[in-house]
Amino acid sequence: MAFDGMMMHHVINEIKVEALGARVYQIYQPNRDEIIIVLRTQNGNKRLLLSSRANSPRLHFTEYAVENPATPPMLCMLMRKRLGGGKLVDVRQAGLDRVAFLDFECVNELGDKVNITIAVEIMGKYSNVIMIDGNGIVIDALKRVDMSMSSQRLVLPNLEYDVPPPQEKANILLEDVEKVVNNIYTLSKAKALNKAILDSVQGISPIICREIENNAGDSYEKLLQEITRLRDTVLVYKGVPTMVYHKDDSKPFDITFVDVKQYGDLAVTKTCQSFSQLLDSFYIERDSADRMRVKSADLSRILTNLINRTANKINNQRQELRVCADREQLRIKGDLLQANLYRIERGAESVVVENFYDENNAPLEIKLNPAVSPAQNAQKYYKDYNKAKTAQQMLTEQIQKAEEELKYLESLKDVLSRVTTEKELSQVRLEFMEQGYIKKPRGANKKPQQLPPIEFTTSDGFKVLVGRNNKQNDQLTLKTARNKDIWFHTKDIPGSHTILLTEDREVTDTAILETAQIAAYHSKARESHNVPVDYTYIKHVSKPKGAKPGMVIFTNNKTLYVTPKVPN
Repeated sequence: MAFDGMMMHHVINEIKVEALGARVYQIYQPNRDEIIIVLRTQNGNKRLLLSSRANSPRLHFTEYAVENPATPPMLCMLMRKRLGGGKLVDVRQAGLDRVAFLDFECVNELGDKVNITIAVEIMGKYSNVIMIDGNGIVIDALKRVDMSMSSQRLVLPNLEYDVPPPQEKANILLEDVEKVVNNIYTLSKAKALNKAILDSVQGISPIICREIENNAGDSYEKLLQEITRLRDTVLVYKGVPTMVYHKDDSKPFDITFVDVKQYGDLAVTKTCQSFSQLLDSFYIERDSADRMRVKSADLSRILTNLINRTANKINNQRQELRVCADREQLRIKGDLLQANLYRIERGAESVVVENFYDENNAPLEIKLNPAVSPAQNAQKYYKDYNKAKTAQQMLTEQIQKAEEELKYLESLKDVLSRVTTEKELSQVRLEFMEQGYIKKPRGANKKPQQLPPIEFTTSDGFKVLVGRNNKQNDQLTLKTARNKDIWFHTKDIPGSHTILLTEDREVTDTAILETAQIAAYHSKARESHNVPVDYTYIKHVSKPKGAKPGMVIFTNNKTLYVTPKVPN
């Protein structure tokens, strides 16, 4: 876990320095896992994020504005009522465990001063944010825990709050360091040193354990030196907010507060101005995607069912089409029966005739219906032939339509996977309604506000526009762009329409390459390499009559293979 107890120790110190004595100005609950408390400090408003999200629970100031629901949840309204205008008087930590307490001095409805505490428990999927009154009674929580979820520790309104049981590990801020090191050294004889440290020291993360092992090796003296240095760093808040990146793709994979050398040349580090900035930078992209994943879960489920149903329909129709491919045999049998009517006895179950369609006149056995005449049997084969011929034509058309539908659904899936804001999601939801995939809610006559396309500028000054959804793709390609502008799209891969605006200038190879990289980035192939991107002049792009949003045809195109990327 990147956000360990020692990092929380540093974050709590930041909160104390910045916001102790600050008043609660506003409270938001963007989703079921997060609370944002806006504190009015001497240096302006500070947004304090309390997150119980399973894969990124944490506590810190945040600079990112999160979209809030139109109607605040019940817990949010309760916190506004009880905490509104309250003063932050203390921030505490349970040892070096990842449990923090924010103490507020508030005024109740009668005008009396009361104390309210917000407990922030960082425990993976069991993380929680709990509001507690001055008597230690739970007022409410982000995640209520009843008997069906746990028999050991209940978190429900009107029950006494129980602090999570502490880990049986040493708090190096309070205990003798040499005693702690002796225990670690003993354990290291049965397991790796970094595992022994992790099992012995409270509030420490694996990356720091590995760093100590890397620096200390097998030396007891160096181990004592490293643990002492760690204690001193935490004790006086001398940790440095550090992000660790993969060297090959520059993506962050861990955070810490010490200098990291264990990865050698495989990783690079970067320091931030504060721990809040570090946590913001590390988690923002992941959280944004997670928030949208939750909010778009209903659309995603509908889309998955539609895609599976359409794919199964295509497979079944193709199987029927393969059966129709043998229809010529039906016509041949009809012709052979018609030519040999005089030889066929009424009531026969089959007849063997010479096949004059075969070069060798090989005999062919034809099954008959004994209940009808030979002529009626011949007519039945002709009828089945015509039926199969008609079915083939219809199936071919139906398969083509179903394939176009599947292609459109895949494009919707790609758009949905790249949604980052509530407004973008509203646009996608509107498209679902207009295409009849979901019903329009009663009274929902107001259409969501149209968003502008995503805009970039190439390194040599050309403007690039990217559609956010299928309807905007149509708008860009068919109305915004001019004939001499250049249209880009990933080859046979769902993605956004991307327009390079030429503005009557001669287009450079650099602009074409960078626009192709942008188009690849805004597609299903974002994480791939060597992605094929088609491009052509807008005048060669058209929309077939009756085609779904975003579906176009184009000619005179060229293909460029690129690695997805957007300009810095």
